Amino acid sequence: MSGSGGGYPSDLADGQWALVEPLLPPARVGPKGGRREKHPRRRIVDAIFYVVRTGCAWRQMPKGFPPWPTVYWYFTWWHDDGTVERIHDALRGKV
Repeated sequence: MSGSGGGYPSDLADGQWALVEPLLPPARVGPKGGRREKHPRRRIVDAIFYVVRTGCAWRQMPKGFPPWPTVYWYFTWWHDDGTVERIHDALRGKV
């Protein structure tokens, strides 16, 4: 189980998170700095792994995760910019 507090088998362990976190792009901010991200990125990643592992629809994610539209937005951003592939390659390389 991870240190993120979710408690799902799909949650990243601390060592896995240490590998994934530096692969994430910097937070997007507006021209005046923008607002801080509302949800911890670790919970976003855990939610993505939950959907991938369980095969559930985005809308069916448990309430303990950030809202599904937020998780889906991050997934599509990270998929389109190659982050998902880099994370996949990094984790696969450790197996």
